[in-house]
Amino acid sequence: MSLLSIKGLVKRYPSDSGAQIDVVRIPSLLVEPGEQILLQGESGSGKSTLLNLIAGIVVADEGEIVLSGENICALSESERDAHRARSLGYVFQNFNLLNGYTSLENVELGMSFGSGVDRSYAKNLLDRVGLGNRQSYRPEQLSQGQKQRVAVARALANRPKLVLADEPTGNLDPTNAKLSLELIQSLCSENGAALILVSHDPGLDDKFERTLELAELNQAGMAGAEGRSA
Repeated sequence: MSLLSIKGLVKRYPSDSGAQIDVVRIPSLLVEPGEQILLQGESGSGKSTLLNLIAGIVVADEGEIVLSGENICALSESERDAHRARSLGYVFQNFNLLNGYTSLENVELGMSFGSGVDRSYAKNLLDRVGLGNRQSYRPEQLSQGQKQRVAVARALANRPKLVLADEPTGNLDPTNAKLSLELIQSLCSENGAALILVSHDPGLDDKFERTLELAELNQAGMAGAEGRSA
């Protein structure tokens, strides 16, 4: 059975005139367990909106998103939050680390909404991303590349079945971008997690077993909508 199944997915936002405009319209999409997918598209193509729909952060207007056998679109907000904590990891372009917390505490936050905090596993993840000696550092004490590695560790902290990565290399220099991508892919493979990584970088095609063009997948064709909604 597919890990993720999307059918008839539609998300609308109001235009400047007040009319409802389709931003995302995806007839179908299947993601298998452990599969790694590169989702490419220009700015404004709806990439971030799609990830937020899958994560249950944004609510669809039509259709279904079935993850691990549960239709996210039929859940309440609190149920979506709980499902996300159990089943998903999310790597953000801007890291989204909490400044008042150490690296270790930021990783543990990825566990606290799921099955509970496992400090030894959190430390192991920081070791795995090469930051075992930075556990007590706060985000303002870390480089951009180090922040991204903490964010990757946090995304894997709840042992998710699916990891979503939204332009995870967008704020990194080429060297750190390459290292970050390799780290995300290897950790997902080690943990048996599927991966959907969003990027507009055409040089990543050969790094993934499957590449999807959002311009072909998304039938809405709404340029500029993502900047307003994601």
